[in-house]
Amino acid sequence: SGADTVVLAVLPWKTYFPDEKLQQLIAEGLENGYNMKVALTRIQQADAALYMSKSALLPSVSASARVDHTRRSIGTTGTDVFGYASNVNTLGIAASWEADLWGKLSSQTKSKYAAYLNTLEYKKLIQTTLIASVAKGYYNLLAYDEQLRTTKETIALLTKSAQTMQALKDAGLQTAAAVEQSKALLYNTQLSVFDLESKIRQQENAICVLIGRPAGAIDRNLMSNQSIPATMNSGIALNALANRPDVKQAELSLQSAYALTDAAKAAFYPSFSISTLSVGLAAGGFSGFFKPENLAAEIIGQLAQPIFMKGQLKANLRITQAQRDEALLTFTNTLLVAGQEVSDILFTYKSLIGKNEWRDKQLESLTKSADYTQELLRAGEANYTEVLNAQKDLLAAQLSKTNDKLDQLTQSVNLYKALGGGVQ
Repeated sequence: SGADTVVLAVLPWKTYFPDEKLQQLIAEGLENGYNMKVALTRIQQADAALYMSKSALLPSVSASARVDHTRRSIGTTGTDVFGYASNVNTLGIAASWEADLWGKLSSQTKSKYAAYLNTLEYKKLIQTTLIASVAKGYYNLLAYDEQLRTTKETIALLTKSAQTMQALKDAGLQTAAAVEQSKALLYNTQLSVFDLESKIRQQENAICVLIGRPAGAIDRNLMSNQSIPATMNSGIALNALANRPDVKQAELSLQSAYALTDAAKAAFYPSFSISTLSVGLAAGGFSGFFKPENLAAEIIGQLAQPIFMKGQLKANLRITQAQRDEALLTFTNTLLVAGQEVSDILFTYKSLIGKNEWRDKQLESLTKSADYTQELLRAGEANYTEVLNAQKDLLAAQLSKTNDKLDQLTQSVNLYKALGGGVQ
């Protein structure tokens, strides 16, 4: 039901993934993963930008000290060149401030705040992606282990089969071709061990990179100990998608675009600012500089109405409106894609579950077939190709059984990520 997907989305990752060794890997990745560290630096950048935007609503205050020394020429003949000098020395505090009459500055602050929240969602996106990647890598590793175990068990059986073929040949009941064919199947199966061992090491190294650890071995459990974390049904509730970081990012980008559009509209209205507000001391010399009669104050207010700005204000408004429309379309598309992704995962999982019964029946039949052909071979009622084909088919089915479980575990991880799980 749709309610199941909502509950699934808010489950803590430690509840969703009960394997303690997997939990340790995920916790290490969240602590040391470099993608997580990059996300934290982006949050710091956005926080600084938000602080700057909020500070724009406050006046600017500075202390100033100034010495003005001026010389001018006097006289009609210019004989007294630079003969006249004047000095003005000032010391005080100056301030300037722009009143946010039409909400231009506050709209810009809203945009920066939405951008800051966007970085928080980006961190959540990186977190849920990291958790899913570590979990899928871990399950892949367990699947390789299981395939390697199955292959080695099959090698032991094929070794006995080759010995049986040799004994039958020695007794004149089989040909040399049968013996060599059985050995060839044994050798081919032994070759696959090297490929699996290489994949295991590569997967271990890939997990190490994800969790910020140097390449090395990964401590893990068995595939047989793993179970599907939760029952997954085919219903989707729309509010289940609201937990996805990418959906929230698209929503925050839309909020930011609306705020920037409001700021662009406010730029058409008059602005009032106090360009100069100073209080201090001013005198022609330093003697008696700090006397009360040298106190001075100045205030300059300004009201400015844009008239001709070479089309910049109109162009900026058109740009922000187009960006707002783009953000709205992106948000709508993100929501649709998220719904499609969850729906695909649910139906894929349902199909995978449907395989279980038939895969078990297939394995049962192939196991019997391999046993029967061995007995018939000894009785002289079957040829060696029937025996080899039965053994190959059984090994392929056993490996497929492992892949089936891996696919189910992978889809359970994909659903958790698709619903925005792992950020609790």
